[in-house]
Amino acid sequence: MIEFRVDTGSGVPPYRQLVHQVEHALRLGQLQVGDRLPTVKEVARNLVINPNTVLKAYRELEHKGLVKGRPGQGTFIERGLIGLPAEKQAELRAGLESWLTEAHRAGMDADGIAALVATVLAESRLEERT
Repeated sequence: MIEFRVDTGSGVPPYRQLVHQVEHALRLGQLQVGDRLPTVKEVARNLVINPNTVLKAYRELEHKGLVKGRPGQGTFIERGLIGLPAEKQAELRAGLESWLTEAHRAGMDADGIAALVATVLAESRLEERT
């Protein structure tokens, strides 16, 4: 089961953070069709946020066709997102972990790494469009 987190300092609304976390878990194969999401009450209590925030996230996920609420039973994953096979993800993760170790040894901190990755990602997306 997914364990949600909310970063109040990120500038991203909490409901969007919940939506992104479900989408990421689907892409990485951590959530599968048929899996049950935590109840609205559980998420609100654990994160100390308003239940309406969780409802908004679950409604957006339902609107996207990713989840379906079943009265009295909970909210369940209806469809996945296309991602890489688990073996390929594991291979890429190992390469990324190796790169992160090298970046740390070179003296980069987490903010520097995040900035570099964000820049390269943005540049690669620009190249995809042209």
